[in-house]
Amino acid sequence: MKIDLTDTTASKINKGLVKARRAIGTPAVGVVLTLVVVTDEENAYDALKAASDASHEHPSRKLVVIKRVSRSPRDRTQSRLDAEVRVGADAGSGETVVLRLYGEVSDHAQSVVLPLLLPDAPVVVWWSVDAPRDPSADPLGALSQRRVTDSYAAEKPVDELRSRAESYQPGDTDLAWARITPWRSMLAAALDQVSTEIVSVEVAGEESNPSVELLAMWLADRLHVHVRRAVSAGPGLTQVRLETTGGPITLHRSDGAMATLALPGQPDRAVALKRRETSELLAEELRRLDPDDTYASALRFGVDRLGGIQSAAERAEAAADQPVPALPVRAVPEATPASAPAPAPAAKSAPASASASADQGDADRPTPAKMPPVKKQEG
Repeated sequence: MKIDLTDTTASKINKGLVKARRAIGTPAVGVVLTLVVVTDEENAYDALKAASDASHEHPSRKLVVIKRVSRSPRDRTQSRLDAEVRVGADAGSGETVVLRLYGEVSDHAQSVVLPLLLPDAPVVVWWSVDAPRDPSADPLGALSQRRVTDSYAAEKPVDELRSRAESYQPGDTDLAWARITPWRSMLAAALDQVSTEIVSVEVAGEESNPSVELLAMWLADRLHVHVRRAVSAGPGLTQVRLETTGGPITLHRSDGAMATLALPGQPDRAVALKRRETSELLAEELRRLDPDDTYASALRFGVDRLGGIQSAAERAEAAADQPVPALPVRAVPEATPASAPAPAPAAKSAPASASASADQGDADRPTPAKMPPVKKQEG
């Protein structure tokens, strides 16, 4: 069931929710949390679909906040709130309220969301795009116990990770961290099967994928070894190679679905490492509302501490740009005229003393006989 409310208020939206629940015969509210989704008009459909799919595992009241951009200066000074109430099959599991904010009210979204929060229920805020630099200091983030961002949606994902590390507060998390959960589980299980010492690690993946950086930082933080970051064509993460004293451990995925795990002294095995949808990542983050200390430790390790290496194309380009060293040129002696007498060969000088000759060779070797002094010729 859908109810459209134009130029409305938070009080009318609450009345619309009660009316819609009574119309479908479920007056009780059977949800476990409030999920606030902050997005724009371009990504609203995808974000709402992901939140609705995740609500099948976590029934929730979903508040979708869309800040509309006013075209004219007159519209920017006029505040308006439009809402769309969805209950029943149109809302997944739970309730959905789509809020479109116009004008000055878009700068005060927390005043619209606060009256719609469920009492005594945890609040989770998810920024699908354009996350604030400090989520905990954001007015909407201050209302929540859990704040979810997505560095992959940022223009510069690596810089976004640096910002997350600087402003981290307990309760912050990122969907880029949830994307590497199967990789972390698989690598931890592989290390339990061997008893060798790890020497170094190499993590390969797309160039602008924050999940690759997070996995490399997690391995460096946990193993206390040098981790190199390699660039590949993707998709996403492609390979993790751990050099150990007993041989390399390799987890390689080339198609984004199946991976190959190779352990020293064991046959290669195929494992499932499918790239998951946003709804699955969001559902994973909603399973826990306490601070993720492992994510905080890996994030604070720092991207700049990773050892980066060049891709194959970059190495070939660097080798092409490097100048070729010139070969040494030998000097050719000039021809001596036939009429000129040939120069006399220079006499070899003898060692200064017998002791100097003994220092250069074996002590038991006999000392060569002294040569008569050579007279210096004038001319």
